[in-house]
Amino acid sequence: MSGSERREPSDAVRERRRMVIALSLSVVLIAIAVLVVGYVSGADPAVAGSSTSSGDEATKTPRPAPEALPAPATVASFDKAARSIDDPTSIWVVVNKLRPLNPQDYEPDDLVAVPVEHTWEPELRQEASDAVVAMFDAARGEAGLELASNSAYRSYSAQEEVYDGDDLTTARPGFSEHQTGLTMDIGASSGDCSLSECFADTAEGAWLRDNAWRFGFIMRYPADKTDITGYSFEPWHYRYVGTELATEMHETGFATLEEFFGLPAAPDYE
Repeated sequence: MSGSERREPSDAVRERRRMVIALSLSVVLIAIAVLVVGYVSGADPAVAGSSTSSGDEATKTPRPAPEALPAPATVASFDKAARSIDDPTSIWVVVNKLRPLNPQDYEPDDLVAVPVEHTWEPELRQEASDAVVAMFDAARGEAGLELASNSAYRSYSAQEEVYDGDDLTTARPGFSEHQTGLTMDIGASSGDCSLSECFADTAEGAWLRDNAWRFGFIMRYPADKTDITGYSFEPWHYRYVGTELATEMHETGFATLEEFFGLPAAPDYE
């Protein structure tokens, strides 16, 4: 065969060419894939081929920091030390057979006549007087009941005349709540069961039992508390302590000042 004649490539040469072409196509496809991934992920195409975990971290939305929890609400507790239980001028003063007034001949300096129906003209300290008037008006307006005062403030000398030696029913001079000017014996204007235990069963007695706390009064000598107060049941004897304390005792179920303030029982004189 002359040298001017063209020679056909061998099978080996053709195979190498195909491999070169295939390899070139693969490189092109890989480059295109890298560009596409970089575009979709928003990453720089130059680094789009880095590890998958790095790409995932870069595309995650930052998690917002948790909001601070509000401070727990505080519930105001009743302050038993807000007023004195020893000072005779305090409306919380506790007087019993172990706690005489100091001085024993104490006399309030703000006594006023109480403008309510009465057996003997009553006097109380001004704050207690105002509360009694409001309470009597409410009994009349809410329930059609007419209340009356049977006894209120009694001085040391007046208590000397009242005390009959029966320590379950009367207090010795200097140990009487009546001397504080904060206490009133209350009955029905009709006189039914006045100063008697049966007053508890009257409409007037029941209304006072259920409503006196609203006006700052407590029944000072309740039934079944003689071993604590030292006095037999007196459903007519109401002591002014102010609406704050009366409401707290009503809501917490305390029946006596001794129990509420954690004081020793006072069934007898020392």
